[in-house]
Amino acid sequence: MNPENIESEITITEKAVNEIKRIMEENSITPEFGLRIGVKGGGAAGLTYSLGFDPDTRDGDTVIEQDGLKLIIDGKSLFYLSGTQLDFSDGLNGKGFIFNNPNDSHNCSCNN
Repeated sequence: MNPENIESEITITEKAVNEIKRIMEENSITPEFGLRIGVKGGGAAGLTYSLGFDPDTRDGDTVIEQDGLKLIIDGKSLFYLSGTQLDFSDGLNGKGFIFNNPNDSHNCSCNN
């Protein structure tokens, strides 16, 4: 797959952007940090996702700028994240980030 096509298929909802920016401000994380998004195969549970702030990029990383945020995705994870939308929920079922990934037969909510 062409990296440019993959990049355009990874999106973050406005609600998730606002929550990420709130967390950054609350924890004095500067805009130079990017949000590193990772994924690992999880077997019967589907894919396992990770989120964390990272000041550095590594060889093989793809950096995507969206809504004033810098997303950092390693090369292996990028393939599995094609078409994914990162959302945030603070509803009755809990509070956390949700990966709406068409490549995963299970959905993941990563609570913070």
